[in-house]
Amino acid sequence: MYAWTPQQRAETRPFWVVPLDKFGHGATLGPMLPIRDHNPSGRIPYVTYALMALNIGIFISYWPLFSDDRALFEFYRNWALFPVLVTQEGAYDTLFYSMFLHGGWMHLAGNMLFLWIFGDNIEDEMGSVPYLGFYLASGIGAGLVHVAAGPMSVVPTVGASGAIAGVMGGYLLLFPKARVDILIIFVIFFKILPVPAWIMLALWFGFQLVGGFGSSADEGGVAYWAHAGGFIAGVLLTIPVFLRKGGRRFWAQTDGHPPHPEASYDYVLSRIPKVKRR
Repeated sequence: MYAWTPQQRAETRPFWVVPLDKFGHGATLGPMLPIRDHNPSGRIPYVTYALMALNIGIFISYWPLFSDDRALFEFYRNWALFPVLVTQEGAYDTLFYSMFLHGGWMHLAGNMLFLWIFGDNIEDEMGSVPYLGFYLASGIGAGLVHVAAGPMSVVPTVGASGAIAGVMGGYLLLFPKARVDILIIFVIFFKILPVPAWIMLALWFGFQLVGGFGSSADEGGVAYWAHAGGFIAGVLLTIPVFLRKGGRRFWAQTDGHPPHPEASYDYVLSRIPKVKRR
């Protein structure tokens, strides 16, 4: 790995004391948050559950380091994705390791929520072992796009968002009209709104493109190009499955909906009493 001199550490201090949420919570749509879909899977998604458990377990294992900025930086220096180390030192192994690291509890929670919503259906369609390969390939592809966007960046990048973006891309291709429940938050008002998956995913992808063109890969924050790259990789890697199902004929047969009955949820009205105005 790159040997950081004391002078280099002093010069780079600003990036290792800020929250390392690249690859992170750019998964949300501002005040709109997907909370579930209406697309039940036909089998237990063992790999999806295992990936969630692995991400959570690894994060808990180094959580104590968050109280020591220097120790946390040393940890990320060994395992996080530094684009400059990939291009200058050939540290391609960090494309894999960084997929299982996160920069905080909210970063982890957001990624695991999206994996839980979309991962089970892709695993159901691909099979567990191919799905695992698909997930890892999407994450590595996302990392490579991020490196290409800022090859000399010294900002450490962590998170599963690139791989999960690939899962979302595959979901768009296979289930464009599956309903996804969006939690809309406006100040103190909350509402759950079911929308077709293609609308939610197209909005999310559009935000990544806007964010990517509007920011520099050398800055901290969300790794927009990694998200976009992972999403595109997921679409491309899902094409063989899509064609095996019949391609456009598969869409025609289901009208873009899941090829099985959708799940239904009861929306319970709030029991909070209303106060009449005088």
